[in-house]
Amino acid sequence: MKILVIGSGGREHAIVWKIAQSPRVEKIYCAPGNGGISELAECVDINVMDKEKMTAFAKENNIDLVMVAPDDPLVDGMVDAMEAAGIRAFGPRANAAIIEGSKAFSKELMKKYGIPTAGYGVFTDSASAIEYLKKGTFPAVIKADGLALGKGVIIAQNLEEAEEAVHEMIDNGKFGKSGSRVVIEDYLTGPEVSVLAFTDGKTVKPMVSAQDHKRAYDNDEGLNTGGMGTFSPSRLYDKSKADECMENIFLPTIKAMSAEGRPFKGVLYFGLMMTKDGVKVIEYNCRFGDPETQVVLPRLKTDLVDIMEAVIDERLDEIDIEWTDNAAVCVVMASGGYPVKYEKGYEISGLDDVKADDLIVFHAGTAVKDGKFVTNGGRVLGVTAVAEDLDRAIEKSYAAVEKIHFKDAHYRHDIGIKKY
Repeated sequence: MKILVIGSGGREHAIVWKIAQSPRVEKIYCAPGNGGISELAECVDINVMDKEKMTAFAKENNIDLVMVAPDDPLVDGMVDAMEAAGIRAFGPRANAAIIEGSKAFSKELMKKYGIPTAGYGVFTDSASAIEYLKKGTFPAVIKADGLALGKGVIIAQNLEEAEEAVHEMIDNGKFGKSGSRVVIEDYLTGPEVSVLAFTDGKTVKPMVSAQDHKRAYDNDEGLNTGGMGTFSPSRLYDKSKADECMENIFLPTIKAMSAEGRPFKGVLYFGLMMTKDGVKVIEYNCRFGDPETQVVLPRLKTDLVDIMEAVIDERLDEIDIEWTDNAAVCVVMASGGYPVKYEKGYEISGLDDVKADDLIVFHAGTAVKDGKFVTNGGRVLGVTAVAEDLDRAIEKSYAAVEKIHFKDAHYRHDIGIKKY
């Protein structure tokens, strides 16, 4: 088989790495890919949003399967374009990817079908939003309705902060069209857990659980990022929680999407919060999470290509998905200044010192220059270790991080430490 993976980050490196393990695969392309991905796949310089060029490339190269990894092209209809061109593609169509593309849509879906989530209001003008906030309690959660690279969420501690967030999004266009409509949610408390699931629109098969660290600095301080590290499994997500989620959240969501004429086929990401009133949905993503993928896929025993084909053919119920009984931890090494301003082009050293079967360095923002890896983004590397338990995986991951160097490298020192 020839497979094309669309995307360029650490998530895509993990997906390419897993696909490369399949004996069914003869050639992998990745568009546009990155430095690390280039060791496993042929990188093709096509923008992830360019449906015309992407479908033309897939046709010209007789691609058997296209895996669309990022949210933007999914929401924009990349899978629809591939299917229209007669190419098999993994991921939801645009009418299902809206579950991430519009937070207002996902909240209204949950309300209509009784799926547990926080109370909310949806607004397109700042005056109405501020009136709503004046009647509410704080903290309050203010979200840009559309895609905003994981940064369109503000937790306002008081009315002043909330008003500023609303004006920034609606009136000042901080997130462009994505913030022209905002969702204001009640603030929930409790530990967060991420559960990704394979689904073919009828059957849903959850993956092993994970927990992400969004804030830039230790002890969950600093700005929200795309994710500074993650670990799997969650220390809290046991069988009873998994059963509760399957009954109240996972199956009802898949059934709701089908009932709305938007069957969801691909990977659905459930961002969950364990509140005192039970598990509630904070958000949905229409694809593999980043950096959750970097700890979930190393624990997958079943051939990922077999799973993707079963999803496309709506026969997921026929496949037995197996996982290893171990743990994985990913520490993200970022450029100094991320997620605001940072420099690119610094040489990365030490990568050859961390090669081992239980250590994988997933490249996120890297490029190759004069035969050497250099930094080329905010999140640069995801250093993943697999071990018999979380404590050992944490130890191994940080031991590897200390051997890797680039100018102004920044990483958190407490990934996986959370006991809650």
